[in-house]
Amino acid sequence: MPQGENPVTIRARIESKFPRGLVIRLVAYLFVGHLFAFFVYLLFVLGAQNQ
Repeated sequence: MPQGENPVTIRARIESKFPRGLVIRLVAYLFVGHLFAFFVYLLFVLGAQNQ
């Protein structure tokens, strides 16, 4: 690394490409989407056991 440069953290590099709100929404949508998929899967599993 050249002497005049500040080390750039990974977080700062990500935030320079994507706004913080977008990252938070993306993580929230992924989490909620997986929870919903698990719930639907659970419904199918429990429905198959009742037959």
